[in-house]
Amino acid sequence: MAKAAAQFIVKRAKPGRIHAVLSTLGSEIARDLIPVGAALPPEPELEARFGVGRGVVREAIKTLAAKGLVSVGPRHGTRVLPRHDWSLLDRDVLSWLVGKGDPDRELLLEIQEVRSIIEPAAAALAADRATKSDRERINAALTAMETSHDQISAIAADKAFHLAILDATHNRVFQGFRGAIDTILSTVFLVAVGSSGWFDDNLPNHAAVARAIDEGNSRKARIAMDQVLGFTRSKLSKRKSGSARVSPNPRASRPKIKRKQDVS
Repeated sequence: MAKAAAQFIVKRAKPGRIHAVLSTLGSEIARDLIPVGAALPPEPELEARFGVGRGVVREAIKTLAAKGLVSVGPRHGTRVLPRHDWSLLDRDVLSWLVGKGDPDRELLLEIQEVRSIIEPAAAALAADRATKSDRERINAALTAMETSHDQISAIAADKAFHLAILDATHNRVFQGFRGAIDTILSTVFLVAVGSSGWFDDNLPNHAAVARAIDEGNSRKARIAMDQVLGFTRSKLSKRKSGSARVSPNPRASRPKIKRKQDVS
């Protein structure tokens, strides 16, 4: 019985060890600590470094290969692939690339270009296909944005707004971008948070998106989402490297946003 319990604990702990090795190696590759073309250390070295068995190391490397970061061959070992081979919309890969420090502004602007392709089209589809429940989720997220009182609640509400629109497309491929968009939004917001008006000044554009979806007007929804993303892009383009600062309250002196139901 004791032996079985010990085996169960080890089995349960293995995914955590795999994730730890995967995250460390992925981050080091993304930061060029292990550059393109370089070989990863041999398995015995990785086992000793992380204090894990061969199976854990092999599973972590297998996952890195599945994400396009490395190639595994019997003759050349495990080598880092060029960045164009990476699965850049993968949640983990994006997290490793943006890191926890000062993100690469050029990368963020490239990410915004991708959002500009995906999200306006998603807003247009949502205007055509959103159910009553979908519209309620979108408007609830907008209300949460308008009433948010600190950085954490503001970011959570903004993310909920954009993800609710993806879900309202009722297109499984669009919905497949949820993980990537979630990671992208977390990074973009944390960088933009230090810009004056980064949140409040863009609220009317978000309200215009919600209103267009309520009206079932796909053209207006697409244009309004373009305006949302264009505003954020302009804020990011003006940021200087190393200038990101976390504000304890991005909602100070928030003006009241007039919603459709507030307009007489």
